[in-house]
Amino acid sequence: MTELSLPLSAVMTRIAGPGALAGLGRLSGGANMESWAFDWAGPDGSNGYVLRRAPSAEYMEGRPYSHADEAALVAAAHEAGVKAPEVVGVLTDGDGLGTGYVMRRVVAEVNPARILAAPPPSLLADLGRELARIHAIPRATIPDAIPVMDTADALAELKARFLSYGGDRPAIALAIRWCEDHLPAAAEPVLVHGDYRMGNVMVGADGLAAVLDWELAHLGDAHEDIAFGCMTVWRFGQLDRPAFGVGSLEDYFAAYEAAGGGKVDRTRFRFWLVYRTLWWALGCLQMGQAWRSGADATVERVVVGRRTAEQELDLIGLLGEEAPAEEQARALSAPPALPSAPVGEPTNREMVQAVRDWIEGAIKQTAEGHAKFEAVVAMNALGIVLRDLDAGVCAEDKALATALLAGETTLAEPGLLARLRRAALDKCAIDSPKYAALAAARAAWNG
Repeated sequence: MTELSLPLSAVMTRIAGPGALAGLGRLSGGANMESWAFDWAGPDGSNGYVLRRAPSAEYMEGRPYSHADEAALVAAAHEAGVKAPEVVGVLTDGDGLGTGYVMRRVVAEVNPARILAAPPPSLLADLGRELARIHAIPRATIPDAIPVMDTADALAELKARFLSYGGDRPAIALAIRWCEDHLPAAAEPVLVHGDYRMGNVMVGADGLAAVLDWELAHLGDAHEDIAFGCMTVWRFGQLDRPAFGVGSLEDYFAAYEAAGGGKVDRTRFRFWLVYRTLWWALGCLQMGQAWRSGADATVERVVVGRRTAEQELDLIGLLGEEAPAEEQARALSAPPALPSAPVGEPTNREMVQAVRDWIEGAIKQTAEGHAKFEAVVAMNALGIVLRDLDAGVCAEDKALATALLAGETTLAEPGLLARLRRAALDKCAIDSPKYAALAAARAAWNG
């Protein structure tokens, strides 16, 4: 923290004039970028800000545009009336802070669980309205660096990534083939936020307060944004409220259309719901690859790599709806039996359990801020290992994945859907046992 204090003070002096830095602390979470909250006390009083940054230019390699372009986009959105943060300055090479920009801090709730426990009455309408405003941002104000997404090319890139990761996950192969078979005609491109969901919006008592995290923005099909926040994973357990975990799809679509958004096409919406679930499954695998390569050695990254199981479960749920009725009704095999109680010297499982207990008792209890967040993530990682040691479930099946990807095998094959359901349930029970959709799937599939 102190390493940032001096260079950040210099940046704020350049941006806001002389003053004093106070309250600097890293915000929890953030899968890709660091966010730091702080106060700057100048002649006119103290104001709150957030620094969004990558620690080095190398960290931004491979991204379609720079932080300067992202800051310009956020500024354009703010100017267009979107509840985007107000950008006050952009880091330069001489600042010694990597790349990033500074925004005025918005004081509101960002935690999805707290928001969804008692969402303000206007929230679903607010979400529809803000998305319509984003899609209406004039093309002329959007930085030239913001890319245009070609859906067919993007799907081909996902397929290539899947093959590079081993090409051995049947649920992902099934989804890729389905998307290839249901690719929609090109849409008139609009600005797509790309990550519009609970967790990336701030909410106050009066409704939506800010739209955050614009790093995935691009020009493309508006339905991609409409569908993304409706994915099961982004409902944060509120499975009976398919729109953001807040309300119904029909009310959400109506709010979007009433605010000036185009007419929602249900078929196109379903394509993007499957596509983005597939995209996030591969995104989780990519996080694991980033850890393995050393590009990002944080424990958070390796744990997110195991969240692929959630998306595989959701993909089987979505695509299983199109299987023949007799396959949807077919009984599943029994889950794997748990091992017997250990005897003798401590087992690998017991050794891992001991380390997990130590982290919980000696580290988590005394840690604060981001360090406490990392301790919890480390405990989650060891919990996955414990369950994996107990069950020994194998998620990979290269031959089946290859056949599904080629269209040689489909969900009409007797017993295949039941087999995929069993595998998805068992894998998710290891990697993400608290995932709300797991219990729902068990009940629906009698698993």
